[in-house]
Amino acid sequence: MTENMQIAFEKLSFCFETRKFADLRIILLDMEPYDIASYMEETLDDKEMIMFFRLLPKELASDVFVEIPSDSQEKLIKAFTDKELKAVIDDMYLDDTVDVIEEMPANVVKRILINSEPTDRRMINELLKYPDDSAGSIMTTEYVSFSASSTVEDAFDRIRRTGLNKETIYTCYVTDRKKKLIGVVTVKDMLLADKSELIAHIMETSVVTLNTHEDKEQAAFKFSKYDFLALPVVDNEGCLVGIVTVDDAVDVIQEEATEDMQKMAAVLPNEKPYLKQSVFSIWKARVPWLLLLMVSATFTSMILSEYESKLFAISQGVLYAFVPMLMGTAGNAGNQTSVTVIRALALGDVTFKDVFRVILKELLVAFLIGLTIAVACFLKLYFIDNLYNEITIEVAIIVSVVLLITVMMAKLVGCLLPLVAKKVKLDPAVVASPFMTTIVDVLSLIIYCSMAIALLA
Repeated sequence: MTENMQIAFEKLSFCFETRKFADLRIILLDMEPYDIASYMEETLDDKEMIMFFRLLPKELASDVFVEIPSDSQEKLIKAFTDKELKAVIDDMYLDDTVDVIEEMPANVVKRILINSEPTDRRMINELLKYPDDSAGSIMTTEYVSFSASSTVEDAFDRIRRTGLNKETIYTCYVTDRKKKLIGVVTVKDMLLADKSELIAHIMETSVVTLNTHEDKEQAAFKFSKYDFLALPVVDNEGCLVGIVTVDDAVDVIQEEATEDMQKMAAVLPNEKPYLKQSVFSIWKARVPWLLLLMVSATFTSMILSEYESKLFAISQGVLYAFVPMLMGTAGNAGNQTSVTVIRALALGDVTFKDVFRVILKELLVAFLIGLTIAVACFLKLYFIDNLYNEITIEVAIIVSVVLLITVMMAKLVGCLLPLVAKKVKLDPAVVASPFMTTIVDVLSLIIYCSMAIALLA
């Protein structure tokens, strides 16, 4: 927390505790809704939060409510009278209302819908029908549109009449009588045009759009690609049904990045902040993959048991001592590649059709990395480890060569697994760590033990 924010929080606490509510409201009007929500979460208990929220200026209340975590939203809704709930819901954008509803239990959802305007209730129900991972689920129906035959003056009149409750008025959309999207125009374009100019003459007809069922992650990355503040959402007939704004896109990107990190660490995704998660929920998210990995590790145990006696017979245990180093290095090398490829897939830099280019690039990189590590390993074994443990030049060469081979193998697996997963419509992040670690460990052991026994026996 910054020093200025800490001072603001202290002022809020002082005014709230001393009941100087007029001064409190003045301070609140100069703060951002997110910061107010953070103060309520970090400083106030449930009872104080309800009282504090009721002191918020009307123009701030709904914006602050949107920024509060879902469990606190539920507590506030249960404490609201129907009049208070209606005031908050009516002042929220529809996409924010849908986000709140999706996190609430059925009894709370029923109260929200009952206290919504009939037109809003109908639109909320329509938005709730879209799949959770689609662009339709994050869009809002609150946008400004007009016909191509309107003049700039007519367009500004419409914005003044209807723009107050719209998500954005800077980007406006042009539709025909059947609501088909035919163009887009910005307020800047209209300000620089003559007021009698027709919208048809200044609108942009080449419009980047989203489909209602397009994956929301791909939709969010279009914002990064095209640098728009809003993108129109159309149905299969090309009719404009809503817009997605950049703030929603940023939320999606953050959620997806967090989810990918959790999957790559073999943890089931959990949308709640860490400190809001119970011990049981954390246990439930982590234990399935750990159990699976424990079972899969039996393959490495079986391989070690198979070769253990032979390795000891030919080297008195010297070769056996290098198993952790080989497995660990191969695993780390594979992880480097898989993370790089997964990120490239997520950003659209790589697709399955690039598989051979990726393989060639990674094999060349793997050879250079493996050769560097193998030479360093040989020098370490022969000139350092040999001082306190008898290591023959043959053993040093075998370990170093196997290290080169396993690094190349691990990087090949690391680039192939995510690409194949994407091709068969699985999440590449899921295969990044759990499956790759098991495959690389097994292959490393087989290569090492087979070569050592074949060359030294």
